[in-house]
Amino acid sequence: MKTAELIGDWTRPADTFPEDGKRLLVYVVFDRRGEVGDFVVYALERMREFCDTIVVVSNGPLTTGGRERLEALGDLVLERPNEGFDIWGYKHGLDAMADRLDEFDELLLVNDTWFGPIRPFAPLFERMNSHPLHFWGMTDHLRVEPHPFTHEGYLPYHLQSYWVAVRRQMFLSPEWEAYWRDLPQMTSYSDAVTKHEGVFTEHFTQRGFSGEVAFPTLTDKIENHAVLYAEQLIEAGCPTLKRRPFFQWPVFLDRVAVVGKWTLEAVERHGYPVELIFDDLARNVEPRVLNADAALLRVLSPTGDDYDPSRPLRTAVFAHIFYVEMTDEILDRAGYLPGTTDIIVTTPDADRARAIEEIIAARAPAGRTEVRVVASNNGRDQAAFLIGCRDILLSDEYDLVVKMHSKKTPQGGANVGRHFRRHQFENLLGGPHEAANVVALFQKQPGLGLAFPPTVHLGHPTMGHGWWANRPGVAELCRELGIRVPLDEISPLAPFGSMFFARPQALRLLVEREWTYEEFGGAEAYVDGGLAHVLERMPVYAAGELGYHSMTIATPQYLAKSYTAFDYNLDQMSATMPEDTQHQIEFLRRAGYIGWGTFRDFVDMWVRLHRPEARERIDRIFSRTETARGRLWRARQRLRRR
Repeated sequence: MKTAELIGDWTRPADTFPEDGKRLLVYVVFDRRGEVGDFVVYALERMREFCDTIVVVSNGPLTTGGRERLEALGDLVLERPNEGFDIWGYKHGLDAMADRLDEFDELLLVNDTWFGPIRPFAPLFERMNSHPLHFWGMTDHLRVEPHPFTHEGYLPYHLQSYWVAVRRQMFLSPEWEAYWRDLPQMTSYSDAVTKHEGVFTEHFTQRGFSGEVAFPTLTDKIENHAVLYAEQLIEAGCPTLKRRPFFQWPVFLDRVAVVGKWTLEAVERHGYPVELIFDDLARNVEPRVLNADAALLRVLSPTGDDYDPSRPLRTAVFAHIFYVEMTDEILDRAGYLPGTTDIIVTTPDADRARAIEEIIAARAPAGRTEVRVVASNNGRDQAAFLIGCRDILLSDEYDLVVKMHSKKTPQGGANVGRHFRRHQFENLLGGPHEAANVVALFQKQPGLGLAFPPTVHLGHPTMGHGWWANRPGVAELCRELGIRVPLDEISPLAPFGSMFFARPQALRLLVEREWTYEEFGGAEAYVDGGLAHVLERMPVYAAGELGYHSMTIATPQYLAKSYTAFDYNLDQMSATMPEDTQHQIEFLRRAGYIGWGTFRDFVDMWVRLHRPEARERIDRIFSRTETARGRLWRARQRLRRR
């Protein structure tokens, strides 16, 4: 495997990096909250060994805490408007250091779009220091023709701009000064590529400067290798892991067979703290996208477990019981949890409470038990949990909570209701080994906030419709609570059925807010768009804002049914469309909502696909036609009455 590749004509003499050389780092960060992620701290702490001066440029304002973190890491911290992407951030840092550039032998222009170092920096710098060159980059991109953004000409071969090192012969040259002086404005990602990243390398090699790429493209395919071959680059010694593979469109990664879990396993093998990756991604990536890209479904073994009894977690089951006859089953499930588990039951009235207490007394569970009569059944299990148990959830008494409720789903058919209950109970607490394996996940992953069954789909039209009428309510509640995790586009990653494992700290934003039973309304308010259904979709976003990621959990028995149904259904839906799944989805997105296949629906689809510029004119024609039809119908009715 190649470990370096020469760039340019080598028409100018170049030097190695001196043994006593000095290096300047200009590091550009962006965080829409103004905070500084732990992964940034980790990277800068380890870059300090190789950099004499560190200038950190924040594209956007910093919080007080964010600035303090950066000031502890850098020699100069600058804030600027979030304009011009990282490239104009580089320029801002260069302008600030213009009078001192001649003090340095090498300049590093680096941004925060990577995690690392996954592999040590030292071998990289030792190797590149010994090479006579003018500039070098971490990774590269092959020439593309035609240009993918302009669709004409070509995108030149180039070093990727997230990490470029430049030696003094180049950054003290008139050509360097002119390049940054004349840097064009950039208002889009396309601008950033076409006006800097894609032209920088060719611009300077054409002027006689030479360079290298430390970890060149691994194949002859024209792809973004830093994204699509991240695992292979790590194994080749590359210290940087681009963040993009974990928020790339999962449909595209499926088409090119990129498995994020394999990359994460490589990261773990080489000792990088994976929790830094999830802390960042949980805050900034649509949860359903992250769940797919990082393969965050765990299949729970029914025959063995990874639970460590020497590190027990203080665990409590919170169960809202409306149907008293389900009490025994809930207690059975709770009994699968390892160690001693407390049980807190909520119920709507005193009669139910007495009956539940009798059942509990007859079973004599080992842990603490408590039955609470809530003031109202408004909001059902949601309100009982967030209002009726708020004091316990805020007490820090428990490390782990399990939320359950007596579920029958009587509004659906018998099979549908039975399946939904089994989907919840059997995936959540399928047996002693399965339950212990879920607890083990929380033992091993301090950043894990929630774990819950996958999206229910057998018997339910959830796929493609998981938001139903609840997205506006979720968006409004996120604004109120200061949750800035991006909402999923199609369906949320959510514990449908509202049963889950959680760290109480991960639920803090939901629990600290003082809810009232009146807000939930009565039984008639338990509908899509109502507060209870909105809150059902909130936990993952609330946890993500605090840096906790979520996982889905399932048993092999469930997946045997679920996957085979998915496999057949996707096969059926793909039968009338050409090519692969990505192209099919892109085609359907362009076509838009299919509706019920009426003549008007098909006309609208055809216009969206082939004549989008004529949409308003077609709408006017249909509007006039419908108005005329209405007038004709009313005239006929008048004639009939006569």
